[in-house]
Amino acid sequence: MSAPVLLVVAHGSRDPRHAATVHALAARVRSLRPGLRVETGFLEFNAPSVPRVLERLAAEGAGEVVALPLLLTRAFHAKSDIPSVLHEARTRLPRLAIRQAGVLGPSPLLNSALEQRLYEAGVAPGDKGSTGLVLASAGSTDPEAIAVIAEIARELRHTGWCAVRPAFASASLPRTADAVRALRADGVRRVAVAPYVIAPGRLPDKIAEGAAQADVLAGVLGPSPALARLLLNRYDEACVPAAGWRSLSA
Repeated sequence: MSAPVLLVVAHGSRDPRHAATVHALAARVRSLRPGLRVETGFLEFNAPSVPRVLERLAAEGAGEVVALPLLLTRAFHAKSDIPSVLHEARTRLPRLAIRQAGVLGPSPLLNSALEQRLYEAGVAPGDKGSTGLVLASAGSTDPEAIAVIAEIARELRHTGWCAVRPAFASASLPRTADAVRALRADGVRRVAVAPYVIAPGRLPDKIAEGAAQADVLAGVLGPSPALARLLLNRYDEACVPAAGWRSLSA
């Protein structure tokens, strides 16, 4: 039995860097598991749309698809938008079995990818004890998503950073600049900002603006090896109930 197709579901953006990053991440996933069919679809702004990809797969005779939300928390898109799109597709394409995988976060692999970006930006592992960290996410009105970001900040604090504060680019407070100022007020001399976002776009740009008074600004998570492995982990978890099929580990 052939393995289900992995459909990476991204939000989409008018910023062309967003789609380019999503496609680069999908390419890295393919390189980690040759033979697995990996497609990308977008909810808005970019093509192909998720419904068009599913229609094409059904026309080509695909039997199963795992739709994996390219989301770091379970907020509105994971709870409403994506389930709605997939439900409509199941109704129109009854011969195509469509599973929705879990969101990416929280995960130790995301924390590893985050720290790798910080090291690439100039923070040495030995600097953690004297560096305050701002964990800057896109933001959400969903209390569950906000609580997850706060918990990740607490977890990172226990990995050696002298202080960690969460921040948000939209919908929630504090903003990145406020978190940087708060760390300075606490006596932290060196401050690093880590964008907890996958791809460039409007909100990551707002994070960068808010990091103007920080000493270090890391890059977005992007097509990092750890993030690609995490996509495969979520794919495998979604495939477990599929009778008669087990994927090879990445």
